[in-house]
Amino acid sequence: MDDELYREEILDHYRDSPYRGRVAVPDFSADGENPLCGDSVHLELKLGAQGEVCQVCFDGRGCAISQAAASMLAEEIEGRTLEEIRQFSKEDMLTRIGVPLSAARRKCGLLGWHVLQHALADGKTKEGPA
Repeated sequence: MDDELYREEILDHYRDSPYRGRVAVPDFSADGENPLCGDSVHLELKLGAQGEVCQVCFDGRGCAISQAAASMLAEEIEGRTLEEIRQFSKEDMLTRIGVPLSAARRKCGLLGWHVLQHALADGKTKEGPA
């Protein structure tokens, strides 16, 4: 995929993400901010009976990169198990975004990923603390 197609995908995720919203009763949730840019992301996950993510939603404000990346992350992790999600690295996230990011923009692109890490570390499952 060339940079122009990636840019269009970023704008599509930014403008009209199907993952924007809230989960009724999340099993995991966390918030994060990028104070340099003013971005914020709130992420919520709901687990299914087999331990897979059956619903993932985010909300937030900020630049197109931070909000589109949060949407892309939600798309990427929906249907995956917690173990699979824990394997999803920073580098995987940057590859998923698909366009080169400057050092400052990397913080925007990785905000949702960092929020996910906090949610998994601090979250509680139906069985108790994660």
